[in-house]
Amino acid sequence: MKIGFSIPQFGMQAKQGNQVGRFAREVESAGAHSLWVGDRLLAAVDPKVGYGGGTTFPDEFNRLLDPFVVLTAAAVSTERVLLGTNVLIAPLYPPAVLARSLTTIDVISGGRLIAGLGIGWSPEEYAAAGVPFEHRGARFEETLDALEAIWTTDPATYQGHYVSVPRHRSELRTVRKPHPPIHLGAFNPAAIARVGRRGDGWLPVLRVPGADGQIENLRATRAEVDRAAEAAGRDPGEIATVVRVNVAHGSGVDGIAATIEAAAEGTGYDDYFVDLMYTADTVDEVLGLAVRLLDRLR
Repeated sequence: MKIGFSIPQFGMQAKQGNQVGRFAREVESAGAHSLWVGDRLLAAVDPKVGYGGGTTFPDEFNRLLDPFVVLTAAAVSTERVLLGTNVLIAPLYPPAVLARSLTTIDVISGGRLIAGLGIGWSPEEYAAAGVPFEHRGARFEETLDALEAIWTTDPATYQGHYVSVPRHRSELRTVRKPHPPIHLGAFNPAAIARVGRRGDGWLPVLRVPGADGQIENLRATRAEVDRAAEAAGRDPGEIATVVRVNVAHGSGVDGIAATIEAAAEGTGYDDYFVDLMYTADTVDEVLGLAVRLLDRLR
């Protein structure tokens, strides 16, 4: 089984940003398969849409580190682990800026980047970035098209209704060809169909503790991805699944491991990464939990 971890990036852990490199090195040494960052631009005080469909943001999002900088710090501190984003809110970034940042991380890491991308759901984050919240699905589709153009053609250009990239030289190539694998977060039918049509991977969520039926829901949603892939003439077997494990405060190593083991048995998925954002305030505490979990799941 492949087990990875979120890099300490939010909440009290963010105040120890100078420990990101050490965390990455030690977790890699302990046997982790991957390291991941998330993307929050801000936590609105009176959000129109709160986290998880609620009315607020978790306190942990009041302190945050930049995902590109954090992932670069992990890249230069490690040699083997894959480095993923789950997920970058792609429409918030001009495609040329997004491509430059992702290409840089891929080159620095020697081709270890997984570009996990999504649409986001916070109107306030879009407002802060100066991007219209409306038509964000279409903007996301065009952003994916623009990234592909930048990564695969030289000179490169893209002209869409919502985003454009002037004709330019695009000689620097990512290490992985034709580009880093693009994994997509998806929860609604349109996004799930998009994974099947054009994603290299799917990024579902498993919760600890979780509601009854979440493993069955993972299987059912993956079946929708597969049907969309087949309808698009693609081989569903070429679409990876990496499961994000969101761990609630108070959860112990045994409970986390048991949930992952049950999901692996019930779905056949063998690639997971664990987000310990809510479980500890210090990097050392997170590192200790991560090492114990790796030992437990060997």
